[in-house]
Amino acid sequence: MPLQSLFQEPLTFIIWALAVIFAITVHEFSHALAGHLQGDKTAEHAGRLTLNPLSHIDLLGFLMLILVGFGWGRPVPFNPFALKNKKLGPTLVGLAGPLANLISVIIFALILRFIILSTDLGQQNLLFQFVVSLIQVNLVLMVFNLIPIPPLDGSKILYSLLPYSQQNVIFFLERYGPYLLLALVFLGGSLLSTVFIYLYQLVIGLALL
Repeated sequence: MPLQSLFQEPLTFIIWALAVIFAITVHEFSHALAGHLQGDKTAEHAGRLTLNPLSHIDLLGFLMLILVGFGWGRPVPFNPFALKNKKLGPTLVGLAGPLANLISVIIFALILRFIILSTDLGQQNLLFQFVVSLIQVNLVLMVFNLIPIPPLDGSKILYSLLPYSQQNVIFFLERYGPYLLLALVFLGGSLLSTVFIYLYQLVIGLALL
């Protein structure tokens, strides 16, 4: 767990925390930007159309990332009725965060490949560790936030796809979502870790080609 490195390798812990802050900021800002570009000013008025990390950090989500390696940022508000495309708009807003993390993973994988090919830095080098941490955290946020449970982005995507006759599903998830999410993290953490490790190894493998 990342928390273990706080006492064993404090520099590694700091690098991980900085990577978490970066990934959350990019993720949540992208939600705000997606809504803004579609005509919704809700996030802007709430002070979320910014790259200031303090506007996007959710204390519980941040601590979850530090403690167990899975977490989230503070959900960005948006008004689906203010979006230009009422049907597709909420889905685009929901996808914006994970998409930003995916783009970040690709960029940092390319940077990691450049570091490996152009320098003789070892894996203990802080720059190498920081880039690897950025890849790891962005992968975690991308995969984890696609789960269709509130307050994660997958729920916004699910809500926009559900027919009106299934509104009871939305009510159930809104009421019990946080409990379901915590149960998933603590009871299904091994499955999430397996998915993450597979994707991480795939990305690193491509970077090392």
